[in-house]
Amino acid sequence: MRFVAVAIDFDGTLANGGRVAPATLAAVEQLIASGRKFLIVTGRLLHELLDLFPEAHLCTRIVAENGAVLYHPSARERRLLGEAVPDPLVEALQRKGVPFQRGEAILATERPHEVAALEAIRDLGLAHHVVFNRGSVMILPSGITKATGLQAALDDLQLSAHNVVGIGDSENDLALLQATELAVAVSGAVPTLREAADVVTQEDNGIGAAWFLSVLAANDAAEQAARVTRHHVLLGVYENGREVIVSPTGSNLLIAGTSGSGKSSLAHGLLERLADHGYQFCIIDPEGDYASLDQTIVFGNAQRGPAIAEVLTGLDRPTAHVVVNLVGLPLKDRPAFFTDLLPRIQERQAHFGRPHRILIDETHHLIPKTLEPSSGITDHLSGMIFVTVHPEEVSPRILRSIDMAVAMGKDPAHTLHAYAEQADLPPPAGAWVLEPGEAVVWAAKAGEAPSKFGIAPSRCERRRHLRKYAEGELPPDRSFYFRGPRDELNLRAQNLMVFCRLSDGIDDATWLYHLRQGDYSRWIEGAIKDRDLAEIVRNVESSSSSLSAQASRRRISRAIEERYTLPAAGARS
Repeated sequence: MRFVAVAIDFDGTLANGGRVAPATLAAVEQLIASGRKFLIVTGRLLHELLDLFPEAHLCTRIVAENGAVLYHPSARERRLLGEAVPDPLVEALQRKGVPFQRGEAILATERPHEVAALEAIRDLGLAHHVVFNRGSVMILPSGITKATGLQAALDDLQLSAHNVVGIGDSENDLALLQATELAVAVSGAVPTLREAADVVTQEDNGIGAAWFLSVLAANDAAEQAARVTRHHVLLGVYENGREVIVSPTGSNLLIAGTSGSGKSSLAHGLLERLADHGYQFCIIDPEGDYASLDQTIVFGNAQRGPAIAEVLTGLDRPTAHVVVNLVGLPLKDRPAFFTDLLPRIQERQAHFGRPHRILIDETHHLIPKTLEPSSGITDHLSGMIFVTVHPEEVSPRILRSIDMAVAMGKDPAHTLHAYAEQADLPPPAGAWVLEPGEAVVWAAKAGEAPSKFGIAPSRCERRRHLRKYAEGELPPDRSFYFRGPRDELNLRAQNLMVFCRLSDGIDDATWLYHLRQGDYSRWIEGAIKDRDLAEIVRNVESSSSSLSAQASRRRISRAIEERYTLPAAGARS
């Protein structure tokens, strides 16, 4: 189950004229019976909503006052999430003759009184802001929106917004829809909300909402969600410049190739981007290759193996990314531990919709083709990333579940053929010669032919490149040579640090000779492959007639230092 909760507006969405129709209520009950949670996120005061909606006990949480109040119906507990209404603001509005309704944190009025409200906020020096809801005007503490209120509710429930559907109809619902994974607007929604939505219902109000709730309960809105690509994560770029993207959830990915081909680098980059966008992942790591990955909690080390209970506890927090390091387990015990662990993680995934991705390294060891079908670990595969050197040794049931395969190394055609044979696919046509940082991607289920692409580097890979160009050893044909106007010198700079040191020591005539010929920017763009830095240096070169040798040196050196963070020995003031 991908979508485990619905966060829905009340007026104009769930209700029409303050009333929830019986058919809409039946759809809510159907949704809850499917195991999903139901939350109302409204601009109304809490007591108003409870009076209008006696079925509030169906809600797991209620967010009222446009994000300022959180209510737990079954416990009858309420919590103020923002600053209480300041009395001076109330008095200022009264003096201006503005009619309003006062809540715990909200002051609600109507158009055209927003002008007077903004004047009062300005005159008092408050950080409050004004939010519109069709003809209504809400005055709220700084930072309070339906999105912040929803996040407080999700934190209570240990749910991720990436597993939530947002449904609304008005301007103040925009923050709500932007905070959720699937954004739904009913047909009568304001134009800005309809444009921002992933799905627009054909019917208005509760009828439209009821239709979508029924679709969600029936099949997880699979058809509607499949059309949404705005959350997809970058893998790389095709030769024609088009991006290679992958869904952050659901689909199964194979990364296969020879040792040293860059599989870990591709996987690291994908995991980094998943984490950056708030998607939770769990890595099963037999050889400790992911223990140093940023933003992760590692269970297990060389001295002791992990425990299943601690892994599951680690996954409780939606923002936690977990690495299960098996190095401390004896080799003979790893398959049994994995066979026990994976179904437990998959149970959690089915219930909470996360972890959004599960990566299994050395898949040919943990899920070999000799695995007994009765083990159950090849059932219900979703959101998997399988990494292997030997696809031909992986369980065929695993390979038949693959939506996208990436082949790397010296013989990607052989890798794809091995995958195709085990997955009962026709072998792909083509032969590819890959440079470092390239791979071949094949989405066979989508009917796409294999294509070569450039891998989007991970931060770790970028750091290695920075160190290489700052302090490493470029080959002679990619080094820079200070020769001077009469070709009397032959000073080689095999990296950026040496370049900066040499530039400090050479005479002004030599420095200016290369500067005015544009040699520095050409070298940086051609050999260092840094177009942004080359453009900065090119701008200095174009101003060479008005800059002294010392000033141009300083500008170029500073630009290099800022981008490559050279060690103190190479720095200058």
